[in-house]
Amino acid sequence: MKYGSLILEKKEYVYLKRILNISGYAENHEIQKCLLALFEELKSAHIVDEEDIPKDVIRFNSIVKVAFNNGIEKTVQLVIPMDKDVKNNKISVLTPMGSALIGYSEGDSIIWDFPNGIQQITIAKVQQQETYSGMDIII
Repeated sequence: MKYGSLILEKKEYVYLKRILNISGYAENHEIQKCLLALFEELKSAHIVDEEDIPKDVIRFNSIVKVAFNNGIEKTVQLVIPMDKDVKNNKISVLTPMGSALIGYSEGDSIIWDFPNGIQQITIAKVQQQETYSGMDIII
């Protein structure tokens, strides 16, 4: 891990903790397992101010290119749950892939227990989009 722990911006961290606390409704055990793993990772996360977050850290609205061990690459945008749009590759932070990515940075490799088994993914590229403008309202 490039920075030694997950890195999250303060407001996004508070928002994420809140939605994880109410996400016990997850539709299946495998998704709940991924969210629990994220919850555990948050305990040692480094929480920073907006101006201190490195540009290559995955946060809400980041566009991320991931490479799987089997050679497949996929580009997704990590979004808050209400903005998910699978057809446009916008994945919610409450999905197995979203929960695996948040707080990691470009170049990191992640071993994650996805619903179809443990896989290693590498973060090939991170591009930042404007952060969610309604974050203050949601919090």
